[in-house]
Amino acid sequence: MNDILPKEVRAGLEEARKRDLKRRSRLRVMAGDDVYPILKFWETGFALDADQVQQLRGLVDIYDGARHLYQSLIIASDVEDGELICTMKRSTMAHDTVPLDYVREDDAPRGYLPRF
Repeated sequence: MNDILPKEVRAGLEEARKRDLKRRSRLRVMAGDDVYPILKFWETGFALDADQVQQLRGLVDIYDGARHLYQSLIIASDVEDGELICTMKRSTMAHDTVPLDYVREDDAPRGYLPRF
């Protein structure tokens, strides 16, 4: 079907598809001070809009809105069909609390009240 459509119509359809993917996805990747919306996300990588960024490597943070989800190491990025495909070497989940280096008892007090 795409073979019979004029080039301008195909470009318009592709732009509308990218705009729809950006609007639906809350996922963002933060590389330094730059923030890019994630079009697609899977276990070993994700896709970005190639018009916004041509190459991305190194340590990045992945957010869902304001919530920090992962810290990932990107080892490769290639442009395919207008999307930058980023391959992750590792992806570590971000935690809200600091990990403990001791066992916390179940009946331990949660906090201390000062004396008055």
